[in-house]
Amino acid sequence: MDAVTTTSFSFLDLFLKADWVVKSVMIGLALASIWSWAVAIDKWLQIRKLEAGARDVEAALAEGRGIDAIEESARPGDAMARVVAVGMAEARLARRLPNQTETGLSRAIERMERVMQAATAREMARAERGLAVLATIGSSAPFIGLFGTVWGIMNAFRGIAQSKDTNLAVVAPGIAEALFATALGLLAAIPAVIFYNWLAGSLDRFAVRLDALSDDVIARVSRRLQDPT
Repeated sequence: MDAVTTTSFSFLDLFLKADWVVKSVMIGLALASIWSWAVAIDKWLQIRKLEAGARDVEAALAEGRGIDAIEESARPGDAMARVVAVGMAEARLARRLPNQTETGLSRAIERMERVMQAATAREMARAERGLAVLATIGSSAPFIGLFGTVWGIMNAFRGIAQSKDTNLAVVAPGIAEALFATALGLLAAIPAVIFYNWLAGSLDRFAVRLDALSDDVIARVSRRLQDPT
């Protein structure tokens, strides 16, 4: 009797004996959990790469290197590299202009600031891609699990009514199957919420670093444009 009870309450057995609707909920939640872990790992690796590129450029700035050297220190294909590249391209166009006046230089610096802000926005949008998946899983998984639980409990009570047996041994397996759906919903939602908050915070801090880099580069380029010597 104990062996039968143990088998009946194993996770695999609870899944196999569940109604097809509850099974669908369980499978969907399991896939959502795997998806959230995959997104979180991918974003973590991406953030590590972004931060490594930021450290290289910040080190070049701290050492007082020239703007060209700073551009060379940016890793190819990195967010920092792309932001610096568009800013430097605008600065080079401004340097080629003949008869540069104070007003013309100010407009060139404003254009450089705008293109670097636009590049920063694009890079942050690219870096934040995928976070919506974690937010969606974190907010919806508990309710999906609850739906599976309600459906399973309804089936359990329907079985009780048909068998006319209220013995706990008869009721418990159906209730356990239903509650297993809620457990899977929480198992999918909790890591997704933690991952989302952690990754969103990391990206917010990176955005601040990127803005600070842009301001530093613009300040150095403006000094060079206004005082070429």
